[in-house]
Amino acid sequence: MRKLRPPPLTLLDKYRGPDFLPLYTTSVTVRGGEAAHGRASGIAISDDGELLVELRLPVELGGPGGGTNPEQLFAAGYAACFHGALSMLAARAGLSIPDASVTATVSFGRDPIDGLFTVTADINIHLPGVIKAMAEELVRNTERLCPYSKMAQNGIESVVVLTQ
Repeated sequence: MRKLRPPPLTLLDKYRGPDFLPLYTTSVTVRGGEAAHGRASGIAISDDGELLVELRLPVELGGPGGGTNPEQLFAAGYAACFHGALSMLAARAGLSIPDASVTATVSFGRDPIDGLFTVTADINIHLPGVIKAMAEELVRNTERLCPYSKMAQNGIESVVVLTQ
């Protein structure tokens, strides 16, 4: 197995092209499973087969639990992305943050605007041993860099297509 390494800092170089430039694309397909309901009993499988997750409705939403759910997957992605961006910016600044942690708390709930549903996310960053002013600047810059933070603040381009 190859040794795990962080991505190259050249990813921090600004892109000046006129259009979105995809650097990585993945697809995950969810099927309904036993209850024929992706959220309650779905199976999520990535196009490369590296992700295979049984989805279960959490107890708090009337389900049996016993599996992961979309909010946990989103929280994991957000926290990992933010931590990665934070680590890259710290490395570029010559700052070592081996004990840094990022916790994403994601809530699924009722939307007061339309009465339906929404998702919220709170991000908590722990940077032990980093001077407060430096930590604050690092976090501000990470918010500008992290695609999940940008998505949370600005929305995401999404195209929904029916294929039969």
